Amino acid sequence: AFVMILNETLLSVALPVLMAEMSISAVVGQWLSTAFMLTMAVVIPTTGFLMKRLSVRTMFTTAMSQFLAGTLVATFAPTFGVLLIARVVQAAGTAMVLPLLMTTTLALVPLRNRGTVMGLVGVVISAAPALGPTISGFILDHWSWHYLFVMMLPIILISLGIGLAFMRNYTEPQKVSLDAVSVVLAAIGFGGVVYGLASISSIVDGTSRTAPLVSFGIGALALAVFTVRQIRRASRGKEPLLDLRPLTVRTYTVSLAIIFIAMANMLGTVIVLPIYLTGALGISSLDVGLTLLPGAVASGALGPFVGRLYDRIGPRPLVVPGAAFMAAVMWLQFALLDADSARGLVIALNVVFGLGMAMVMTPLMTHSLSALPRELYGHGSAILNTLQQLAGALGTAVFIALLSIGSGLAIDRGIDPGLAQADGIVLAFAFGGIWATLAIVLGFTLKRLPAEEP
Repeated sequence: AFVMILNETLLSVALPVLMAEMSISAVVGQWLSTAFMLTMAVVIPTTGFLMKRLSVRTMFTTAMSQFLAGTLVATFAPTFGVLLIARVVQAAGTAMVLPLLMTTTLALVPLRNRGTVMGLVGVVISAAPALGPTISGFILDHWSWHYLFVMMLPIILISLGIGLAFMRNYTEPQKVSLDAVSVVLAAIGFGGVVYGLASISSIVDGTSRTAPLVSFGIGALALAVFTVRQIRRASRGKEPLLDLRPLTVRTYTVSLAIIFIAMANMLGTVIVLPIYLTGALGISSLDVGLTLLPGAVASGALGPFVGRLYDRIGPRPLVVPGAAFMAAVMWLQFALLDADSARGLVIALNVVFGLGMAMVMTPLMTHSLSALPRELYGHGSAILNTLQQLAGALGTAVFIALLSIGSGLAIDRGIDPGLAQADGIVLAFAFGGIWATLAIVLGFTLKRLPAEEP
């Protein structure tokens, strides 16, 4: 899971390089990340069914094989189109592993220790995406972008080998039927919404004003029909593709809302900061990665400690200060960053943001799913991971769109296009600040779960 999520943001620093080498715009290049999230959003809703129908070992092997195939194609991709297809194949494998990771943790770890174990999972969820730009910057400073994928191949092969040798099944596959209509509705619904969000930039630059709105509208309608169908199937005793009962659990839903906000801000920041650092501050790809590294290290290092604290004190004393850290960073970046900002300021703010992410994500990944009955772990995990992809699509699209708007207005005033990135990024962080402030309010409503029965 770590290398898969690392891969999700690995191309963020490489985007300017790919734009120059393949003669594509930032809006087009953004699809390397958006297509990844789009595929995840389409595949993840089916994982609740897959985890019942397939053994753990079979699902792991299938997912890792898909990810390996996609990485091989990406390594030798001669054109943008081939690279985009490779990213889609990678995403299909990633979409199967993430719910499997969380469901396995919930199934095998008792409630009293889940925070500690989820602290390690939190390193995967929050630190891995932040490490992507750092590793990418180092590789790009020495080799071509193809080596971003070469680096992952031995890790994938070793992981697959270890899994085949030691992984054991802890569930028995069930003969559940697949609701094909729900699969189609989910693909149209989640795919349409993510595509619509990802295409916000095309509205901003005037290349397409109708397609994003139509896509979002069709997706929203399909999701409404999908929701009604799942509820009806459950009420008639039939197996829904995605059981929506977790959404009736208040603790789960509130936790989900805060996770949504945190992921939107984190992935949006990971996308726009490298553009700002290279364009406005003029630093190299390697230096961009090194600038973002301390925040990733801080988030990863704090995760296990936050997990142990969660086991003792519950979510609210951790989530509220964590959300406050994230909100403060967003507003400070809005107020302080410009074309003359010191690199040390960016590093300091990013470290505080990483600490806030660890304090929010680690407790809530545990808290949200632990509030559900055991039979809903798989579906609850699928819903959580699907909404994380929607959050990533929203954060990436809106941050890029606001960056483009602000930069365009600055260029119209006669400012150099590179320096204009500084004007654009503050709009993106204002959006992030508003969202993070809402997360603080939601954090105050969280309550501890009842102690586990012996």
